[in-house]
Amino acid sequence: MTAAAARTDDPGFVLGRYEVHGRLGDGGMGTVYRGHDPVLDRTVAIKTIQLAMPKEDLPDYEARFYQEARAAGGLAHPNIVVIYDIGKTEKLAYMVMEYVHGRELRDMLARDAPLHPRDTVRICADVADALAYAHRCGVIHRDIKPTNIMVTDDGHVKITDFGIARMRSSELKTMTGVVLGSPRYMSPEQVTGAALDSRTDVFSLGVVLYEMLTGRPPFQADSVQGIMFQALNSKPVPPSRVTAGLPRILDFVVAKAIAKDPDHRYPTADAFAADLRACLAELPVRQTSGEATEPRTTIPDHARDHASLSNAFDSSTATLRLRQLVASAPANGPARATPDAQWMAMPPARPQEGTQSPNRQSAGSLRRPVIWLWTISLLAAAVAAYLVIA
Repeated sequence: MTAAAARTDDPGFVLGRYEVHGRLGDGGMGTVYRGHDPVLDRTVAIKTIQLAMPKEDLPDYEARFYQEARAAGGLAHPNIVVIYDIGKTEKLAYMVMEYVHGRELRDMLARDAPLHPRDTVRICADVADALAYAHRCGVIHRDIKPTNIMVTDDGHVKITDFGIARMRSSELKTMTGVVLGSPRYMSPEQVTGAALDSRTDVFSLGVVLYEMLTGRPPFQADSVQGIMFQALNSKPVPPSRVTAGLPRILDFVVAKAIAKDPDHRYPTADAFAADLRACLAELPVRQTSGEATEPRTTIPDHARDHASLSNAFDSSTATLRLRQLVASAPANGPARATPDAQWMAMPPARPQEGTQSPNRQSAGSLRRPVIWLWTISLLAAAVAAYLVIA
């Protein structure tokens, strides 16, 4: 059967040189199939894109599809699905990609939400790494959502749909229903039709992070218009108030990622990834038995009680607080602020020799006198107990 004559409801049809063996899933723009490349003898994923649109728009649409697919095909990162080939038939275009042995994040959320916080932070940090690389290459994804994030059987993370997303968002005029197919993850600037840059991906990943931590998206309504209104206007409940046991530093990280004003968000996906990984010290650790220990802390519980957190989950408030805490450090102060420093209204200690200049955008290392006093007190108590026993 030739590609031109192929029927997409026939599991044995052929697209170009690729044999189609089964359907993997359906989306707003087409269907994803599992296929085989007989030339290189490898399994591939084939994503089809329906070309059902007015004839006057078709040439521009096809040209944009190939342009974006070529740009995405130039991305080489371990957390981005590789694009092998592109082509088209009379009724559809298709993209041949690396076949990933794993599950969509959407399926993981449907079964296990909310996910374990360490898994959540690791997955989102890996996605942020991949986005940072793509942004440096001049490519914006524009459609980050659980459907476009794959987790392999051995735990690696892969982003899909680079090259399709920009085409999807640029076709608002003729393909409105497709563009708005996943409004829960759209940034405010996407909703309003404003100019987009890499920070739109930061916002969408922040929404995914919130959903993974809480088991529900931050913006919910009965209609697309309602969801978009919330994306523009509402302040979600902090994740730590939805899921018991989450450290409140994650509230600040999420708030900064989903700030409605792009200038209040993380300026880069790299900065987002750095803060996510800085949070790992505060998260429960998985044990071989499957049970989690208490989060590892670097300050006593009574000190944590002095943390001040905005009652309203307002990202601009959280961002301002982060900046104030870092700015309060000595002029020759610490290299970076730890998650604890972002919560504690305490004066930081002077840095050790050899530290670097401050970085106001991401978390790092900031020591406080209270930690040393607490440590010395514990050591003194231990010595006293030893002498009494002796």
